[in-house]
Amino acid sequence: MEIVPTESQDEMARRILRRLFLLRNITILGAGAGIVAANTYFDLDLPLQPLIITLALLAVLNLLTWLRLKSGFVISNTEIFVQMLLDIAAITSLFYFTGGATNPFVWFYLLPLIIAATILPRRYTWFMATLTIACYSGLFFYNVPLPHNGMHHDGGFQMHVFGMWLGFVISAGFVAVIIVGMAHNLRERDRRLAEARVQALQNERLVALGTLAAGAAHELGTPLGTMAILTAELEQEYADNAHSDLHRKMGILRKQIKRCKDALSVISVSAGAGRAESGHRMPVGAYLDEVINEWQVQRPDATLEYRPGPSNENGEIIAERTLTQALINVLNNAADASPDSVKLDGHWTMTTLSLEISDRGTGLSANIHKQLGKTPVTTKTEGLGVGLFLAHATIQRLGGNLAIENRNQGGTTARITLPLLTDHAKAM
Repeated sequence: MEIVPTESQDEMARRILRRLFLLRNITILGAGAGIVAANTYFDLDLPLQPLIITLALLAVLNLLTWLRLKSGFVISNTEIFVQMLLDIAAITSLFYFTGGATNPFVWFYLLPLIIAATILPRRYTWFMATLTIACYSGLFFYNVPLPHNGMHHDGGFQMHVFGMWLGFVISAGFVAVIIVGMAHNLRERDRRLAEARVQALQNERLVALGTLAAGAAHELGTPLGTMAILTAELEQEYADNAHSDLHRKMGILRKQIKRCKDALSVISVSAGAGRAESGHRMPVGAYLDEVINEWQVQRPDATLEYRPGPSNENGEIIAERTLTQALINVLNNAADASPDSVKLDGHWTMTTLSLEISDRGTGLSANIHKQLGKTPVTTKTEGLGVGLFLAHATIQRLGGNLAIENRNQGGTTARITLPLLTDHAKAM
């Protein structure tokens, strides 16, 4: 599957067109200043009428470009290429009336060629190279020679050398500013495209896991219902004092079956018309208390030390079911590593919630640490390795971040950051 971020490509094309707009403005101002200097300081009788008409046409083209940038239509590579062809036609006209190939600024033909090689497909670049070579070569034979007006040969040569120096200064600045900026935009686009591909692969895995989960929920519903009926009957049958221990164990088994059925109900709802991840707004402290209470019901064997940090901020969060399950998954991993020592430190501001979940287990190997969040991994013989993978995907989808690091004292620490509702979001 190919991923093409259309909006990003259009934005990059607009940035390129803005730089062409800027470069054309510099060309108009520079050529105008050069014409004035040639007539004023060097007493060169240049054909002003065709030169002014050419600069006026360039100004009209730039005005149309400015209006084009203000419109909402998509900008294509072909449009940029056509504008560059018009630029070549304009500078060829300027060079034709100012000495042709003897003009010291004839190097300017390199600029559109460099731009084409940087941003446009190969066929456009080759066409641009052929066209600029043809124009440069034609100016050797077809041009209006510069009038000397009695200027000595040495004076004309010095002016030519000065023009070459000024041309190098301008070209160096152009490469440092314009071309480097365009290359940066291309690298930024490639980075975004790579991130989009990675995100698409992760989404495909999540869809596959969701499909498997929905199928498992359907397949497990019937046997769990049968087990619930049988355990309820056995619990009633052995309700006498002689079988009190068996009666107690049957009650525990019935509760565990109910827990499994509740979990499958959430999966079924998320796969159907409802949305299991839809939630409601809650104060952060109340939400964390709710998550901890639900987790402790599931893991009565684990010991949790909850230390909410000092905070006078009344931040609010969207209490989504998927987020709750993600936090429970991280707590379960810590409890599996060290059930007698799980710590949860939490503090928040009006905009950000920060959590640290620590355990005193054996820690993570370097190989597993590299794969966290990218693919399902597990260190448990009975685990499937999807809990942490789904937790990472859920937190990332909500705009947060999950990072797990080994502790120097032994064990691991999971650091979770989540954005909270801003004033703007609350008002919506």
